Amino acid sequence: MRRVVITGAGSINALGNGTRAFAEALRNSRCGIAPLTLFDASGYRTSCAAEVRDLTPPAWLKPAVARHSSRSDLLALIAAHEALAQAGADSAASGLGIVLGTTVGGMPGWEEYFRQGLVGQRRRRHAVALTLPVSTSVDVLAAVFGCSGPRLTLSTACSSGSNALGVAVDWIRAERAPAVLCGGVDALCRMTFSGFNALQALDAVPCRPFDRDRAGLTLGEGAAMFVLEEREHARARGARILAEFLGYGVSADAHHITQPRPDGAGAAQALQRALDDSRVRADEIDYVNAHGTATPLNDVLETRALKAALGARAHRIPISSTKSMVGHCLGAAGAIEALACIVALREGFVPPTLHLEHPDPECDLDYVPNRSRPHAVHTVMSNSYGFGGNNTSIVLRGVG
Repeated sequence: MRRVVITGAGSINALGNGTRAFAEALRNSRCGIAPLTLFDASGYRTSCAAEVRDLTPPAWLKPAVARHSSRSDLLALIAAHEALAQAGADSAASGLGIVLGTTVGGMPGWEEYFRQGLVGQRRRRHAVALTLPVSTSVDVLAAVFGCSGPRLTLSTACSSGSNALGVAVDWIRAERAPAVLCGGVDALCRMTFSGFNALQALDAVPCRPFDRDRAGLTLGEGAAMFVLEEREHARARGARILAEFLGYGVSADAHHITQPRPDGAGAAQALQRALDDSRVRADEIDYVNAHGTATPLNDVLETRALKAALGARAHRIPISSTKSMVGHCLGAAGAIEALACIVALREGFVPPTLHLEHPDPECDLDYVPNRSRPHAVHTVMSNSYGFGGNNTSIVLRGVG
């Protein structure tokens, strides 16, 4: 079977712009959750979110593209630019494919367009509708970077980013593309903010994964993008390899549109399939980046799933939720958390779970409370679970 490696990574989220800023924030246990400024959050259950501050079009982006780019487009472009530069990838010559996971597309711009109309501020027609579909960002990426390979948008709720990486691996294994630009993106918008508030799924304070007093998630936004390649293709062009993508597993709860299966069976099945696809034993896993949303159901079921799939190993490895730092970035979550795993592999520490002051007795694993921890990491797993019972787990391994 063809082996797939990661040669480029890029990121932007509430912890900063670029992978270096992200890594330093993880090491220093910094929280990106703060009062929301993108729109008026008064009257909601919470007014905090993990927002990307001062997002502006980068200088390298053509003004005509910048004018018509949605917030999601800009986040994806910034992360992709860094990933391609790090990989040294010639996207036009290589037939680079693109797979992108997302959920809201250009909704923030669409909402602002209608707000202006309601208050009488809109004076001219604008092609904002063209930025709305979730498929738009991948088309913008392809046009800006000249990617001539296959492209695809995935929207499987909060597992979208992880699934994008998995599909990219499948393409490379099947020789559909020698290299693929892949990842996830989502921007904060009123629709998701009000929707999660209506579901009473948001905590009034920054989220507290695995804490007995947790009361819901905190929304975030951002993007993480990667260049994946067949290993010999990367070696032939002298690319630096960041990590190897060993495999992934997916499953469906077939249970409820928003609630996960309480027994964690679906999540455990995705974990086991990821181990099988990767040909990795449970006792080889050194760190798990948990889905860890801080909702009452999720954290308990994930604990059960980890125990079911990893057995005794689950009690002996560090597990953390970086959503306590960057919020829940929906379609981008799995990609951002995959990047956190690469940071752990390359820099020899595991990120913390912030705000974990009173551990839930039902969440009795090592959830790395409040401070990052030096730790030798060789093989890692990341979990992403989404509405509709979309479960995905991925396995990465360090190199060198």
